[in-house]
Amino acid sequence: MPTIVTEQYPKGLGHTVAELDVSNLNTFGGGVYEKTLFSMLCPEVKSRLDDLGEKYTDFVLCGIEAHVCVQQTTLDLLDAGKSVHLCVDAISSGSPTDRATGLRRSERAGAYLTTTESIMMELIREKDHPSFKVISNALKETKLSLEDSLEPL
Repeated sequence: MPTIVTEQYPKGLGHTVAELDVSNLNTFGGGVYEKTLFSMLCPEVKSRLDDLGEKYTDFVLCGIEAHVCVQQTTLDLLDAGKSVHLCVDAISSGSPTDRATGLRRSERAGAYLTTTESIMMELIREKDHPSFKVISNALKETKLSLEDSLEPL
């Protein structure tokens, strides 16, 4: 599955954190793209998506600034007839109000709110998948306590 990462003005805001190893994305049809547009659909990403063809109809989004970059990307993809799935546990904003408002607006526009665990399990479909154990262990390592996980949208 191609993964496309965009970096909003990395000269001023910095590059993707090292914990998210983006060094091999080109190997799988994706890549890292610098942008100054708030939407990730900058000309270079649009060109890459055109190269990938029409077979990709669903997009899973994670990122920062739910009310700006994530929201504008969501609206652009929905306008292009794509299905958009927002991993709410992997999307943030500078304030809880901005995050909640961005997610709510995106959902009302037609995006699906989901979680990273839900997406990963949907992709592998069953416990017999060769990646299940690795994914399951990663999920256990990052699982929040029940108290921390009960945040309102």
